[in-house]
Amino acid sequence: MSRIDKLREELGGAHPAAANKIRDFIEPYIKAFIDNSPFAVMASSNAKGDCDASPKGGTPGFIKVLDQKTLLIPDIGGNRLFQSFQNFESNPKAGFIFMIPGVSVTARVNGTISVIDEAEMKHRNIAPELNHSDDNANLIQGMLLNVDESYFHCPRSMQFADLWNTAAIITNADKSLKDLVATTKDAS
Repeated sequence: MSRIDKLREELGGAHPAAANKIRDFIEPYIKAFIDNSPFAVMASSNAKGDCDASPKGGTPGFIKVLDQKTLLIPDIGGNRLFQSFQNFESNPKAGFIFMIPGVSVTARVNGTISVIDEAEMKHRNIAPELNHSDDNANLIQGMLLNVDESYFHCPRSMQFADLWNTAAIITNADKSLKDLVATTKDAS
């Protein structure tokens, strides 16, 4: 028996509601969540298993739900490392977690990426949808995600982190990155 099978046996397995929530398409309520989400994290790995997690942000709905099986994700100029795109050359699988500030549940969508060029994005009338745009915020290319799984994720991790605690947000907003790093070093 594998370690995972042993854990499942010891812990009683997944709750039926959890196991039944995973769909191979985007339900209307997941679409509504994505349409209102200004932030997502995209996870990828190459064929060797080297991983990357890349934050994606824009105005709510900047990632488009084209239909029940397809998302369109714009790639906006950033650090020019292209780690995710390098991963997609050998492993087209990706996972997304969508977040809405103040909402404790998240939406998860997993699937297979195909990269499309800037000309195709412009043909689809896709332009950057951003807050606080800068000179580097240009449309580079895009991704189509063919959906394998989509579902809501329970709020426990957000609650454990107290992520949307407005007092902590206000306190942290007044700190510089240098202050936050110094605080972390002092604690270790």
